[in-house]
Amino acid sequence: MNEIAKLDDLDRQILQTLMGDAKVPYAEMGKRFSVSPATVHVRVEKMKTAGIITGTEVLVNTKALGYDVCCFIGINLYAARDYHSAIEKLQQLDEVVEAYYTTGAYNIFVKLMCRSIEELQYVLIDKLQAIDEVQSTETLISLQNPIKRNVTP
Repeated sequence: MNEIAKLDDLDRQILQTLMGDAKVPYAEMGKRFSVSPATVHVRVEKMKTAGIITGTEVLVNTKALGYDVCCFIGINLYAARDYHSAIEKLQQLDEVVEAYYTTGAYNIFVKLMCRSIEELQYVLIDKLQAIDEVQSTETLISLQNPIKRNVTP
């Protein structure tokens, strides 16, 4: 089992700052938290080594790129043993941006981004439901994403 990392208040402040804007300079954080930029650097490196910080990413405005349809699809497989092969095939679909192995009503729950309802229909019929391991699907179209945040360190 993974050990939970022990963070002090300074670690949490640094992490929260980077989660808000990963480009904040260490010198600025040092001034903000009354420590040296070197201290901030050491703390960030320790969090990287501990696997708390695993990288940085660019956030993209999907609407600006023409992706107007966000939906979630619950997928039922024919058998639990089909999970690995189904995931491999889902990995090949560019429209699938997230996938989760879940308990409850579905074996797999995916987030899908499409440019239009017509594209969504094509992806559902000709790509996703064409996967041999997929028994059935249920699609939920997102109307808004009013809350989007990370966990609090």
